[in-house]
Amino acid sequence: MLLALRYYGRELVRHRWLTAPAMLLPALGNIGINYIAPLIVAKLVGHIADGGGTALGSLLPYVVAFAGVLLLAEALWRVGLHFLNRLDARGIEDLYVIGMDELFAKDATFFHDNFAGSLTKRVLSFASRFEECVDTLTFSVVGSFVPLIFGSVVLWSYEPLLVVGLLTMIALTALCVLPLIRRRQRLVDQREEAIAQVSGHVADSLMNMDTVRAFGAEEREAAEHRSRVAESRRLTLRSWDYGNLRIDTLVAPMSVLTNAMGLLLAVTLGGGGHGVEAVVVAFTYYSNATRIMFEFNQIYRRLESSMTEAGQFTELLLSQPTVLDAPSPEPLLSEAAGVRFEQVTFAHAGGRPLFDGLDLDVRAGAKIGLVGRSGGGKTTLGRLLLRMTDIDAGRILIGGQDISKLRQADLRSLIGYVPQDPAMFHRSLRDNIAFARPDATEAEIRRAAEAAHVTEFADALADGFDTMVGERGVKLSGGQRQRVALARAILRDAPILLLDEATSALDSESEVLVQKALWHLMEGRTALVVAHRLSTVAGMDRLVVLDHGRIVEQGTHEQLLATEGAYAKLWRHQSGGFLDGAREQADLA
Repeated sequence: MLLALRYYGRELVRHRWLTAPAMLLPALGNIGINYIAPLIVAKLVGHIADGGGTALGSLLPYVVAFAGVLLLAEALWRVGLHFLNRLDARGIEDLYVIGMDELFAKDATFFHDNFAGSLTKRVLSFASRFEECVDTLTFSVVGSFVPLIFGSVVLWSYEPLLVVGLLTMIALTALCVLPLIRRRQRLVDQREEAIAQVSGHVADSLMNMDTVRAFGAEEREAAEHRSRVAESRRLTLRSWDYGNLRIDTLVAPMSVLTNAMGLLLAVTLGGGGHGVEAVVVAFTYYSNATRIMFEFNQIYRRLESSMTEAGQFTELLLSQPTVLDAPSPEPLLSEAAGVRFEQVTFAHAGGRPLFDGLDLDVRAGAKIGLVGRSGGGKTTLGRLLLRMTDIDAGRILIGGQDISKLRQADLRSLIGYVPQDPAMFHRSLRDNIAFARPDATEAEIRRAAEAAHVTEFADALADGFDTMVGERGVKLSGGQRQRVALARAILRDAPILLLDEATSALDSESEVLVQKALWHLMEGRTALVVAHRLSTVAGMDRLVVLDHGRIVEQGTHEQLLATEGAYAKLWRHQSGGFLDGAREQADLA
């Protein structure tokens, strides 16, 4: 919460030319409405009580002054709101940008550990709650306490005891309420966490709706949602009731006591020769001030609610990303595409080392196939090359440069990557292909699409390349998504290709066509190709067989078959190009 306050405070300082008038002008308007206008009325009543009469000439100056103050106060409010609207809008814009920048700086592990829906809610609340926070500060804090200072000065001119009594009661109320507010803050934290869990589950279920329906799990997911909502309702009521039954029940009698004391002092002063004017001023000012006391919990609740939601996002920022650019990153010296893993050691969080002193040298322009059983480390090797996560020891070199000393953006600019499960944006086909190179021309996008055989289905769509593919590409088949991902890699035109089961979702006919495009694409490039379907990599320059993070064999397809080792056994156990897992494990056991 304190970190969120720091971000919000930074925005207020950054736009101080808006902050000052936005907060002060409405406060001055409140002084006019709640303190100066009643003061004019008090003087009018005093004028009449002292025998000044009710002739129009004697009353007119008071009436004109009263109307003038109200009009001026309204003008101050309008101008103040003009500045406030711009402060809110600029602050929200900045915080939206800051929030996404902070998320973009996180590494892959962070997103594996958090619900996308929960992150979405938190980053949006981080920005949108700025408006509520600033409005509360403007109207309820500055708009109340600045006029209170003015009122104290006026009361002091009548009788210092009035000011002492008022400020003493306000201070006592604050001291009594503060411990209760701290207790309530813990309840609010629990409430907001429960709400975030509801958001996360909703997003998780919606994003996997096809799976929910396929397993007939609608009722089960609905029951889980009801359970989470019920827990959210329980914690919400708990925090609300604590404010209503504990805090407000303390503030209410303190407010009544202060008003009663103000009335007593006002009457006493009136009887002491200060006149009706002082009685009216004292009673009115006390009423205005004690309204602040009574609203103290409501003011804090609004600030608390906005800062707690923002605080939930800023808490995520406390966990620093583990994959960082070097303080002084090296520039790319060349686009030489040789890749070398030197004594690489790596373990997934909480697990045993997957790689322990792994060595692998891939010369520039070589085509390497990575094969082996699931869990052998093939995909992880690619993720380490991309620096999606960092190694524990050793080095990974590209063109002789340690990748940990390069900017991540520079490193990834060297690699065209096609993952096993291609990710699609809910954008057009054209946008999804052009994501690899936003500056690509229409002709270049079209050539990449033709090479990956995307045009075979894209041209048949009603909107062609303008067709929206749906969230995560749900409107496309698995094979179509894979072709789009391949077109992306082709358009990228990077010196290194990293293909992780890049044709696994294609039918046999499409695979033959795409394979030709890939072989053309790999010419003159370094290629690391992960495959379970061994026929797709049999023609590579070298095959590397991984098993539990160890290189157990490497060589050409013919060489490995001749050795009658692990690769030969895998090859024999292929059925239609895929691994027969049961027979494979029995044979290798």
